[in-house]
Amino acid sequence: MESGEEDRQEAEGGLRKIIHVDMDAFFASVEQRDDPSLKGLPVAVGGSEARGVVAAASYEARRFGVRSAMPGAQAARLCPQLVFRRPRFEVYRGISRQIRAIFHDYTPLVEPMALDEAYLDVTRDRLGLGNATHIATLIRERIFKETGLTASAGVSYNKFLAKLASDQNKPNGLCVIRPGEGVPFVESLPLRRFHGVGPRGAERMAALGLQTGADLRACSIDFLRENFGSQADYLYRAARAIDLRPVRAHRQRKSIGGERTFARDISTGPGLREVLGDIIAMVWADIEKSGVRGRTVTLKLRLSDFTLRSHARTLDRAVEERDFAAIARELLDDMLPLPQPARLMGLILSGLELASAPSADAKSEAAPSGQMSLF
Repeated sequence: MESGEEDRQEAEGGLRKIIHVDMDAFFASVEQRDDPSLKGLPVAVGGSEARGVVAAASYEARRFGVRSAMPGAQAARLCPQLVFRRPRFEVYRGISRQIRAIFHDYTPLVEPMALDEAYLDVTRDRLGLGNATHIATLIRERIFKETGLTASAGVSYNKFLAKLASDQNKPNGLCVIRPGEGVPFVESLPLRRFHGVGPRGAERMAALGLQTGADLRACSIDFLRENFGSQADYLYRAARAIDLRPVRAHRQRKSIGGERTFARDISTGPGLREVLGDIIAMVWADIEKSGVRGRTVTLKLRLSDFTLRSHARTLDRAVEERDFAAIARELLDDMLPLPQPARLMGLILSGLELASAPSADAKSEAAPSGQMSLF
C-alpha cells in the first residue's frame, strides 16, 4: 500500500469491520434442497430449451459454461443434460427473510443487495463479540443449520474488499482480508474480478495492456480519465483498495434494468419482439432477486446511427410481472415502425420501493471504530 493510504482511509471514513455474505447459487441450491433428485445434477432456474433466459445456475451447470442471463437455448446447447426449473420467487423471498433475520441478530447495519447477498457492518456488533471473522463463521453456520443452504463470506475493512473476498473461496468458503493486505490482494487479481468491469470492459483494458490490479495501479489518474471517463476515479481507488462507502441499512436502488446489444441490427417488429421476450425474463428475474417493486417501465432502443429513443409508462400501483411484460410489449408497439434498424434494446423498472418493509431495528446505526485489533 502506498504510504499513508490506509491512514487516510481511517481518517476520512474510519476503518470498519465489514462482512459480505453471498449465498451459493441461491435459487438453484433451493431447488436442489427441496428436490433431492436434483442433487449433483446441472440445474438452471428459469428459461427453457425453447425460450427465456436463465435466472440462476447450479455449480454443476456452471462447469459447462451455463450462466445467469444466458438464453435458455444456448444453455441447453452447452449442457444437453441441463434440468430446467421454473422460478419460485415467493419461496426464495421467504428464505431470504430468514437469512436477514440472522444478520440482524448480530448488527442493525445490514445492507441487502439482493435476495441472496448483503453487506454487514459489525464494527460494533450487538453481542459484543468484537471479532468479524468469528461473526462471519457463526452466521454461515446458522444459515446452514436453519435453511440447509451454504453461504460464502468475505471479511475486510471496506465493502469493495469484502465483496471480492466473498467470491474468493466459493462455494461454502470464507476469506479474510486484513488491514495491510488489501493492496497486495487487489494487485494479484485479474481486472475482470473488479465489480463493474464486464467482459467488454476487460477486453478494452487488455487492449491497453492492463490485465491485473497491479497494472491498473501503475496508471495515472489522467491516463484513466482519458481512457475510462467517469469510471476513472472508481478504478483509481479500487486499484489502491480504497472504498469509503458506509454500509447503509436503508439503501434504495433507483432502478433495475438490463439491455442487449444485437450481433446484427434488427429492423423488423417480429425480430424485436423476440428479443424483448428474453429481456423481459432477464430483468424480471433481477427484480425478483432484488426484492423490490416499482411503478415505471421504460423501454429504450439505440438505433444504428446511435440515436436513442425511449418510451415510458407509469402505474399508480406497483408493477407486477404480468404488467411488466404487457407494458414492455405495448411500449415497443408504440415505437414501431422504426426509422432505421436498432442495435440495442434496454428495459428498466424505476420508482422502486421495497417489496416488504425493513425491520424497525434497522433504523439505528453504529459509528465506525478507528481500530480493528480484533478482526
